[in-house]
Amino acid sequence: MNTPSELKYTKDHEWIKIEGNVATIGITDFAQGELGDIVYVDVDTVDDELNGGDVFGSVEAVKTVSDLFLPISGKVIEFNSDLEDQPELLNSDPYGDGWIIKLEIAEGADHSELLSAEEYQAIIG
Repeated sequence: MNTPSELKYTKDHEWIKIEGNVATIGITDFAQGELGDIVYVDVDTVDDELNGGDVFGSVEAVKTVSDLFLPISGKVIEFNSDLEDQPELLNSDPYGDGWIIKLEIAEGADHSELLSAEEYQAIIG
């Protein structure tokens, strides 16, 4: 199971990479493996201010649909448009080309719920 140590994680199986006040967010290798072949990604929250824990979109796999939860508060500033034609990037490259959104982090956003790679590994076994 691939769990890059430079990223932070959530109990809901999202990863977050924080660079300054912008965060890139996607789903983990574990999550894409559990979902199976991903056929559609729906994000209609670009330009929306959301709180940590809010649903920012969904991922549709062959047999299920799963909500995507925002790891920390902020404004969704970009959706990875490559996913419109290639949702399978979430399966093939979840930590690279398969990123889902970029978020402008809210001032004072709470990072305390974010997990290290080791803490996330302990959750997924």
